[in-house]
Amino acid sequence: MAGLDSTSPTSIALGCDNLGSTREDGDVRDKISPVPVRFIDHVQLAMPAGGEDAAREFYEGLLGLPERPKPPHLAARGGCWFETTTVKVHLGVDADFHPARKAHPAFLVEDLGELVERFRAAQVELVDDEPLEGYDRVYAYDPFGNRLELLEPTSS
Repeated sequence: MAGLDSTSPTSIALGCDNLGSTREDGDVRDKISPVPVRFIDHVQLAMPAGGEDAAREFYEGLLGLPERPKPPHLAARGGCWFETTTVKVHLGVDADFHPARKAHPAFLVEDLGELVERFRAAQVELVDDEPLEGYDRVYAYDPFGNRLELLEPTSS
């Protein structure tokens, strides 16, 4: 944020009215008043053009997230939105699509075992990973190769 001062449009938009001095190590973090991030509104994953039907089969049909129509001015771009009151996954068309094989959203689920069986029956790629204390978990890959982590808290 080079050049940030209390009168810059970025500072005003971010609420940075307490800009202090730069630390000796050159770190400017102490110059900016924190802006509270409250929640993640949605996660966007990329998909190739024309993949909407495959997205619907996976995200709505297998994962159980209902499709929400995109606003008309955004629908022209392609892609799909899948949303509940607590989970929002948007898939956007990327002309230079490459799947996210490492970066991923993690979903808390109920009955991970049943979901894994459903995915196996549909031949979804699944990968077990090292244990994570307090959770059963597995990685699944959507039809485009994007990685998803599925977690279920263990009862202890």
